[in-house]
Amino acid sequence: MTMRERWEICLWVVLAIACAACGAPAGDPPAAGAADAAPEVRVVTSGGLAAAYDVIAPRFEALTGITLVTAYGASGGGASDSIPVRLERGERFDALVMSQAGLLAMIDRGVIRADTQVDMATSSIGMAVREGAPLPDISTPEAFVQALLDAESIGYSASVSGTYISTELFPRLGLDEQLAPKSRRILSERVAAVVARGEVEIGFQQVSELLSIDGAAYAGPIPDEYQLVTTFSAGITSEARNPAGAQRLIEFLASAEAAPTLATSGLEPLVGHD
Repeated sequence: MTMRERWEICLWVVLAIACAACGAPAGDPPAAGAADAAPEVRVVTSGGLAAAYDVIAPRFEALTGITLVTAYGASGGGASDSIPVRLERGERFDALVMSQAGLLAMIDRGVIRADTQVDMATSSIGMAVREGAPLPDISTPEAFVQALLDAESIGYSASVSGTYISTELFPRLGLDEQLAPKSRRILSERVAAVVARGEVEIGFQQVSELLSIDGAAYAGPIPDEYQLVTTFSAGITSEARNPAGAQRLIEFLASAEAAPTLATSGLEPLVGHD
């Protein structure tokens, strides 16, 4: 019990004595933490939806009066702040916003209630270079491969897009031995931020994670022939303290009202918008 809660109960006792003296009912004592009972939703979101979420969240709070307590982390990859690692060390949330594949894994583990899954948007993989640098042509498969070969260094995320780039695409192109030595897996940071500092020449991540970084320039999506489209989803945890609030948040994120913000951030909303 906090000092504030003790003070409130003491105050109630004093009031009860005073009320008893004058014959008035005192009512029930305050519950512990009653003064802090404003609703809140604890949510963790992966980077693919983070830029849009940061714009949408204040609107949701203003409309509902619900306070969002937000954490950020990759859908996978093993970084210390990734969503799976956060959960493994005991962090608890009402809602998870992450890749569909990651969310389905959480459903299989019993972390997420299966009946609460909502798919919100899709995202493609794009490439970034440092602002002011020439934009490589990656509009065709041939040009894309040449850009990979010409780059002095390559960065990719530790999550879904980077796993695909490094473990599927590079081997598929037959270039793994040439590209792996000059490639770097980026943990707990936007790939475009590393590109902006000049630590890697080109970087790959979800388009929605590249567009919002100062100092980096978006070169475009990788060619359709090599593209991986990721769906981002949300769900309510089995241990949610505020499942009703979490449901309201997820419905808002997936609504037509939120869709324009999702689109502006580089995502393709699954709900139509004007």
